[in-house]
Amino acid sequence: MAFNPIVDADKCEGCEECVDVCPVEVFELQDGKSVPVNAEECLGCESCIEVCEPNAIVIEET
Repeated sequence: MAFNPIVDADKCEGCEECVDVCPVEVFELQDGKSVPVNAEECLGCESCIEVCEPNAIVIEET
């Protein structure tokens, strides 16, 4: 099973919490917003969801 993290850029505040907490470095800040640049590495642990105050991240199972 694979996981696909999706960031709602309209909700993302660019706090970098998801960048810091992700154990496999899925996220990177680009133009002040989080972008899942290594989405294929996502483990589905949902650590990013837990630290995202504006609820800008969802993870889909693929």
